Amino acid sequence: MTSGNNGASAPEDDDPFGYLYADGQANGAQPPSGGGYGYGYPNSVNRTRSVGQRQYGQQQAPAAPNGPYGQVPQQQGQSGHTQPSAHYAAPETFPGGAPTSQQPMPGYSGGGGRSGGPNTKGLLIGAIAVVAAVVIGIGIAMAGGDDQNDDKGNQAATTPSTSQSSKPSASSSSGSAASEEYKKTIDAKALRLGGGAALASDVEGAQSEGGIYVGNLNNVGASVTWTVNGIPSDGTYTLFAHYSATSDDQAMTLTVNGKVFGSKLNLKNYAKAADGDFAKGWTTTYNWPTLTKGTNTISLSCADGDQCNVLLDQVWLKEGQVTR
Repeated sequence: MTSGNNGASAPEDDDPFGYLYADGQANGAQPPSGGGYGYGYPNSVNRTRSVGQRQYGQQQAPAAPNGPYGQVPQQQGQSGHTQPSAHYAAPETFPGGAPTSQQPMPGYSGGGGRSGGPNTKGLLIGAIAVVAAVVIGIGIAMAGGDDQNDDKGNQAATTPSTSQSSKPSASSSSGSAASEEYKKTIDAKALRLGGGAALASDVEGAQSEGGIYVGNLNNVGASVTWTVNGIPSDGTYTLFAHYSATSDDQAMTLTVNGKVFGSKLNLKNYAKAADGDFAKGWTTTYNWPTLTKGTNTISLSCADGDQCNVLLDQVWLKEGQVTR
């Protein structure tokens, strides 16, 4: 450039491709010549550089002659062989330049996909999830097992063993039966007769098996006796007797364990049966003798002064003072 002539425009307005436009051609813009130089307007500031020409921090080597447009210029080496111009060498050939091989980015392979190695983070998360699931499953199983063991233990505690049967043993059954034996009703044929008393079944209405009853008691010395086992404790019990009386009221002597009880057994004509009509005179009476625990012997007898014109078919006991 000469003084007073700054070319087509200021450097910042220089357009290397001005030759492509009509106004650029009018101002003298020309297409590029060989090697890429000559862009823009005549005498304009040209800031273009060939690829690899600019170097930083190193001494600029003299530019080699440009080759034809679009071809890499060659330079002569000491050995006579042609080598590519240093201006066109790849950046990695210079000291401190980029590495000669492409370094794969972390987590990616050269093919642009995921890394060729395993995804350790994902595998670790998966492994932890599996272990957690297994631990939870074991915990639930153990809890269920403990509950089942507890249930079995409770069942074992409440279920009788083979040696401890839920059924009452023979001894307990016999003891229970013995304790209830005194409540059994005793028929006439099971009584021990004395003093001329005799069994009969002519008169209807007796409740004992076969309609059997004890007669011929209206004689001094006539008696019936029976033994009661299993009295649970000392105390007052109720003696019931099923009998038949007619006409006047009757009464007989009651003896317990060989001792005459304080009051006679009342045998009144509660049925209001006519004299001699024993079939209509069946009724029940009671007295409250005192018995001792265990076995007791009871007797009814016709003593002097007693009225004994009765028929007797059944006797039984109940604990305490009751009336029925």
